[in-house]
Amino acid sequence: MSRILARDTIFKLTFELCFHKPEEGCYYEEMLQENKLDEENLTFVKEFYEGIVEHFDELKEIVSKNIKGYTLDRLFKVDLAILIMATYELVYYKKNSVNIVANEAVELAKKYSTEKSYSFINAVVANIAKN
Repeated sequence: MSRILARDTIFKLTFELCFHKPEEGCYYEEMLQENKLDEENLTFVKEFYEGIVEHFDELKEIVSKNIKGYTLDRLFKVDLAILIMATYELVYYKKNSVNIVANEAVELAKKYSTEKSYSFINAVVANIAKN
């Protein structure tokens, strides 16, 4: 259960990153304290989020190349955040299979985005994994 909370925390931080640079009032520390993650999941969140911050522009570029018929500006920021997380996991984290990454992305989309977003996200994640 706490890995789900950890991914939820990463999603919220990544969503914020879509609007603000990390140094522009990010709620990073507050979010980590608020969610009361155990040490293992706290480390997971920190490492994962720091990786996203480090590679943010590159991740957006990869997403952009794999969203046929759309531009990043046309994407819901929620969907963009989910796709950035999934892309980071596929390209850099590499500890989970494509199926697990896609499933986690779809679950976040079902929770936070529109009814149609989860199938779009699933297709984009599959496209990124292929390339």
